[in-house]
Amino acid sequence: MKLALWQCRPTDGRVEEALVALEARVEAAAAAGAGLLVVPELYLPGYNRPDLHASAAQPLDGAWITRVRDLARRAECGVCLGWAERDGDELYNAATLVGPDGTVRIHYRKVQLFGGMEARSFRRGTRLAPVVEVAGRHVGLLVCYDIEFPGHAASLAAAGADLILVPTANPAGYEHVQRTLVPARAYENDAVVAYANLVGTERELTFGGLSLVAGPDGLPLAAAGARGEALLVVDLDAADAVPDEVRSELAREYRPVGRDDGPAAPRPPRRRPDPD
Repeated sequence: MKLALWQCRPTDGRVEEALVALEARVEAAAAAGAGLLVVPELYLPGYNRPDLHASAAQPLDGAWITRVRDLARRAECGVCLGWAERDGDELYNAATLVGPDGTVRIHYRKVQLFGGMEARSFRRGTRLAPVVEVAGRHVGLLVCYDIEFPGHAASLAAAGADLILVPTANPAGYEHVQRTLVPARAYENDAVVAYANLVGTERELTFGGLSLVAGPDGLPLAAAGARGEALLVVDLDAADAVPDEVRSELAREYRPVGRDDGPAAPRPPRRRPDPD
């Protein structure tokens, strides 16, 4: 299986323009032999557009996902993207994986909302999505901040995931996520982690790019820069070729132990700056 990852500029509310651009990238990914394209968080209608999240959000059976399903089917290339979902009166920071046949394979609502803007716009998801098989890969799905919590990736790996897709909108200044945490999650779980970030500025919030596909040895299979758009295409056979002797045994060898000196002292709260 070849996997494509699109590092793109924010939509900033230009939904029709964004859908036309997405169609072109899906066709390009398919022409390169990819069976799946990963697109950033809240691609529709825009990440740093809380003014649009409530007014523009759509249901899973709305026009946005219907159109994505049609273009995936025509190109025979799956699409995983982030978007603002409305379910009755509730709004979610959602991500959906559409298979190459146009069917919805995974629908997920972000559990770990980051910062005040997300907390004001969206309701928190309450469960991880099931792992599904796509083109011989066992695929799990998280969104942005979720991947920074080791337990979520570990839970997907325990359910059989060997490929974890992560649409993201990581701001500039948090490059430790791409450089350290994403490779660590891949290594810890003997999995591939595909982290598709935005690049450029949307309403005074600048995104950090550096999208990557990290292999099970923690090394990049492909990576983008910090400033421009990029379409990465990776043959996942490269992940299969990672030698056993450099693959992690953490999940198999982990032995939890209790403390014998009483409860740990509470740590003082530490907050990162809110991007909005």
